Amino acid sequence: MLLGSYGEQNQTLDAFRQRVETIFQLQNSMTSAVMLSEPSKTILDAEQNMQRACEPLNEYAVRESDGLSVDFALQKRVEQTAIGCEKAAQNLQLLLPK
Repeated sequence: MLLGSYGEQNQTLDAFRQRVETIFQLQNSMTSAVMLSEPSKTILDAEQNMQRACEPLNEYAVRESDGLSVDFALQKRVEQTAIGCEKAAQNLQLLLPK
């Protein structure tokens, strides 16, 4: 990775933060959509997969929301898993009724 670049797409810090916020919002909207639907086993499996993929991002968000420090290891995990989280959320989105 180049110095000063973040995530799998080597973005600036600001661009990466914006991308992560968008991913977090997508993931939250998918969780809400599942809760409001009558999900099939396939949808529930996809939602569980998304939750696993998004765990570092959710942990980061909770720590920030609670005013707790976020260590470098967690920051790196978010950086390394953000795209996988996004893909898992998009896969779930495809399964949900329109």
